[in-house]
Amino acid sequence: MNIKNKYIVRSIDTEQTKEWLLKKHYAKRIPSISYAFGLFEDTLIGVCTFGMSPNYVEMMAWKPFDILELNRLVVNDGLHKNSLSFFLGKCLNMLPKPQVVISYSDLKMFHHGYIYQATNWVYTGIGGEGHPIYIMKDGTEKHPRHEKKLNMELVERIEKTSGKARYYYFCGNKKTKKEMSKKLRFPVLPYLKGENKRYDASFKPQIQTSLF
Repeated sequence: MNIKNKYIVRSIDTEQTKEWLLKKHYAKRIPSISYAFGLFEDTLIGVCTFGMSPNYVEMMAWKPFDILELNRLVVNDGLHKNSLSFFLGKCLNMLPKPQVVISYSDLKMFHHGYIYQATNWVYTGIGGEGHPIYIMKDGTEKHPRHEKKLNMELVERIEKTSGKARYYYFCGNKKTKKEMSKKLRFPVLPYLKGENKRYDASFKPQIQTSLF
């Protein structure tokens, strides 16, 4: 069966992502979520979320364009070999435009960003190292921009971000994409290569959201 006929992508509620992000994704915490999408084959088989970039410099650098961070992408094991790139491509098309999207591939987890390379993102080197992340007791994460209103009694621990491969994607028409590319603050580099290592994503969420 053609992959376009096999799977359906649609928007989902943030609540539907929680079990996937807390128990199935390797980070085991919930980021800021502005848009959430689900991959369906009768039931929910994948989740992709986008949120506000925690990097104030990035937000200001891209003005007047808005920037989102693709902060979580997870699907069930055993899907069609092109299902992840199909899913991500659909999600990007469903975002409001024009839009700059940034995402980081976690080298500590042996992820080099091959899904971004397969969907034609721009690679600009390693970034994001050493920033504090507040991990809350409810599994959510907060960044320094939340510090003034942060209740430290609700903080479970503070982590530091590791160096990650930085990728950008431009959503818009040809003219807008050209304008966005001129605002890149980093040189465009050849795609990063290395041996990827899969993490255990075998957890089966208890609440299987039906498509219908």
